[in-house]
Amino acid sequence: MTDLASRIDLTLTTAPAGIVASPLIDTSDLIDIESLLTAEEVKLRDSVRAFVDSTIRPNIAGWYENGVFPLEIVPQMAKLGLLGMHLKGYGCPGRSSVEYGLAALELEAGDSGLRTFVSVQGSLAMSAIHKHGSEEQKNEWLPKMAAGEAIGCFGLTEPNSGSDPSSMTTFARRDGDDWVITGTKRWIGLAAVAQVAVIWAITDDGVRGFVVPTETAGFTATVIGPKLSMRASIQCEIDLDNVRLPASAMLPKAKGLSGPFSCLNEARYGIIWGVMGAARDSYLTALAYAGERMQFDKPLSGYQLTQQKLVDMALEINKGTLLALHLGRLKDAGTLKPHQISIGKLNNTREAIAICREARTVLGGNGITLDYSPLRHANNLESVRTYEGTDEVHTLIVGNHITGVAAFR
Repeated sequence: MTDLASRIDLTLTTAPAGIVASPLIDTSDLIDIESLLTAEEVKLRDSVRAFVDSTIRPNIAGWYENGVFPLEIVPQMAKLGLLGMHLKGYGCPGRSSVEYGLAALELEAGDSGLRTFVSVQGSLAMSAIHKHGSEEQKNEWLPKMAAGEAIGCFGLTEPNSGSDPSSMTTFARRDGDDWVITGTKRWIGLAAVAQVAVIWAITDDGVRGFVVPTETAGFTATVIGPKLSMRASIQCEIDLDNVRLPASAMLPKAKGLSGPFSCLNEARYGIIWGVMGAARDSYLTALAYAGERMQFDKPLSGYQLTQQKLVDMALEINKGTLLALHLGRLKDAGTLKPHQISIGKLNNTREAIAICREARTVLGGNGITLDYSPLRHANNLESVRTYEGTDEVHTLIVGNHITGVAAFR
């Protein structure tokens, strides 16, 4: 990872004094959801939770405050089998969809930005190559990416093309046997530290994907900042200035928008689980605080209004986690449908951000500091609620399924 470290500030910033960084005891499972998990799933979940408690929780406030993405933990994530973990072959871990979801939940209990790294690497960049790439592309990139020796990014969104990727203007033209790509991509996670980018562009034959080594002449990634959300993460603008690639750079099995959409659905699935981690961490933080904070000679947890807040949070966490588990079982069975992914992403993200905001109210003024996690989680979820399909987009996907009428235009 030495080369990676030279490309971005990797200063390991410890948590500011006073930060509450000790592990939280999980008492959120009120209906014994754990009984629905296998022993192997519980073991995987617990290993990721231990990693979050030991490595992320003590440092995340500092990383967030200073806008640092900790590349030094990438090898540890790879060792845990978190990179491309639901993909099979080519050095990938080959775990189940439910196991991937449980890992996403535990990572996002630490921070959305770090779960997003795993999502961009595995569900977007690696998934695109795994689903649509040639054998040569798969063998060249997937083993290195699974091992954390190479980082990938996924270039679809543009400055003027977000929810409507069909309006993208990045163009790839033929020049002899080569492809030459020109355009701009924006809000691309990890681009400044990536060794490979999957770039989607219009061609004379429709939308196609290309595997682009980031050292290619004409490829420039600029970090976007300052940000009020996802601060322990990297988002970039990519400029593609006549980037010349061989014919072999094209993803041979992806034609049209179904190519990138198949990858987006992988990322959306992980979000369904992940946001419940942010919600759970916020709830447990509020619960612990309410039990210790004394007001009018008794703890906050002894007041009816506080109990109502805590109960409402717990109900939605349990319902959202059950929904995620159900959709994960459908995915492992090969029967999960796109509108079901939209239901999960829309519902769980919407409920998670409400939980994080409500948890902050229990903390009072102390809740606006980095001593506590709920407002950090809520800020992050503003981004999660936007990327991989906004609330509006997923509402219209579900609405189209219910009514049979497409209302996008």
